[in-house]
Amino acid sequence: MKKFFLFALLPLFFGCGQLQQIADSLPQDGGYISNTEVAAGLRQALNLGIDKQVTKLTEEDGFFRNELVRITLPQELQKVDKTLRDLGMDALADEGLRVLNRAAEDAVQEATPIFVNAVQEITFADARNILTGDNNAATTYLAQKTTDELYTKFNPVITNSLVKVGATQVWSNIIQRYNQLPLTTNVNPDLADYVTKEALEGVFTMIAIEEEQIRTNFSARTTNLLRRVFALQD
Repeated sequence: MKKFFLFALLPLFFGCGQLQQIADSLPQDGGYISNTEVAAGLRQALNLGIDKQVTKLTEEDGFFRNELVRITLPQELQKVDKTLRDLGMDALADEGLRVLNRAAEDAVQEATPIFVNAVQEITFADARNILTGDNNAATTYLAQKTTDELYTKFNPVITNSLVKVGATQVWSNIIQRYNQLPLTTNVNPDLADYVTKEALEGVFTMIAIEEEQIRTNFSARTTNLLRRVFALQD
């Protein structure tokens, strides 16, 4: 009776927002799950995407052999590729494509902590709506909120990886040869910008794969938190 009386008085002293904060801080039992716990579950799902799926991209040919994320040539360089092949330089054209993907694989390996930090720092403004949204809703939200910042941090890593795996030199040679051909228009693409954007898209694609697994496959919910939170959207 005393406990009921005390709870009845709470609205007299606290606003709705304060009451929600109090509720979120109370021990969780049974069916009630706070917004804080829902957000934590979404972060855990995204982190599993990085741990289980994004790490696959860091393996040799992790991008190149994965049709979902394989980096193809930008439109400007597709005509370069075609010209090289028409001239019988297929091996050089193949190497040009492979080294772009190799740079992305190397860069993602170096930059994985950047993606982990982005997940930890993200604030889910409406965690429950995201939880009950599409199968990739959390990944989409992460991309919307972090892409610009991730690009800034990731682009220098890509630039270094292009040099490290020899992509800069390979494409310098390719473009130089192409620009010297008669009746061609000179090209000068920003490869670092292009590969950065493509690699980021690949990372989000792989995170989304794991998110969908967790949402649709109970056995993929490998922690109590994931089971409690994602049961709400079943």
